[in-house]
Amino acid sequence: MVSVESAAAPTSSWAVVRALASRELVRFFRQRNRVVGALGQPLLFWLLFAAGLGPSFRAPGAQAAQLSYGEYFFPGTVVLIVLFTAIFATISIIEDRREGFLQSVLVAPITRWSMVLGKLLGGTAIALVQAIVFLALGLAVGLHFTWIGLAASMLLLFVLSLALTGLGFLIAWRMDSTQGFHAIMSVFLLPMWLLSGAFFPGDSPWLGWLMRLNPLSYGVAGLRRLLYWGLADAPLPEGLPSLSTCWLVTIAFAVVTFALSTKMAGYRTTGDLL
Repeated sequence: MVSVESAAAPTSSWAVVRALASRELVRFFRQRNRVVGALGQPLLFWLLFAAGLGPSFRAPGAQAAQLSYGEYFFPGTVVLIVLFTAIFATISIIEDRREGFLQSVLVAPITRWSMVLGKLLGGTAIALVQAIVFLALGLAVGLHFTWIGLAASMLLLFVLSLALTGLGFLIAWRMDSTQGFHAIMSVFLLPMWLLSGAFFPGDSPWLGWLMRLNPLSYGVAGLRRLLYWGLADAPLPEGLPSLSTCWLVTIAFAVVTFALSTKMAGYRTTGDLL
């Protein structure tokens, strides 16, 4: 017979992290429409924009003169896949609250950081798997990865996925409807991606400033550099921040979103009390 004391004993924080992360993975692969939506739409964007804008595109800089638009847009498409996956993963917070699962987690004897980290790692793992699948298509646009560059790219994508999933968590935690979440995505998250240098270079001064203030820009720029790691004549556009700056900003972005998510998870919303 289990005593009351043992039944109320706190669960191991890392066991909570594993359980919640595994739940996100199982849920994602059981919903195949999410797999198609998160990977298929960015792939369609990449193919259509590469075909439509390719003839008129000229990347800034002498080294990038021969860079095709499909090759330029490729890192941005990888980041778009990560962004879409993070959004779809954190929308489940609203569904969990509606179904009562989130309330059960909140009253359990677990630490808040373990709940947040489990949720974020689940979304991060899903985003990373899909990004790696799309990276394989880089061979179709003439990219030739080195093993070091590929490993570093996956590590940067992991940190960026964690940051974007944390950002999605911050938005979804206060939301009571998926419609409101999609509205925020349309007016905030997609413009954030567009102003990251993923879709077009920031040639004008005011666009350049907006891109410098956007933390996502450093993830895109870092991925551009890592995909051409080891090439002496890498076709990189002018004005990219250094690789060390990209790493520092992306890591800081992930740390800040995780810290804010953990803090916000300590506050109850109206939906949590229902």
